[in-house]
Amino acid sequence: MNSTLDPITTAPASASPVQAPVQAPASVPVQVPPVPSIHVRAVITWLAIFPLVAVGMIVVAPLTEGWHPVLRALVLTLVVVPVAVYLVLPRLFAGYGALLRRRNSRRSGR
Repeated sequence: MNSTLDPITTAPASASPVQAPVQAPASVPVQVPPVPSIHVRAVITWLAIFPLVAVGMIVVAPLTEGWHPVLRALVLTLVVVPVAVYLVLPRLFAGYGALLRRRNSRRSGR
């Protein structure tokens, strides 16, 4: 009996931890949602950015009253862009996808 060990897993070299990949049943169609058009993406991005910038300007204005406008814009965008990209836009795109799925399910009569 060979008692050599695999140096990475410290398991016997004859043991095979690899299993066959699990496949989805053939009867379940996997549908990949279409990518929104560039126009839809532009509108959704604007819907995320505009309110954040408007509220951000109101909130930051008293704190940055004497600042140069470029510095004020820099500070505002340092907050608005990450909030939009990581929090608001994913939720808006998920909502848009849900809207499309609901619309498509009504059309197909499900």
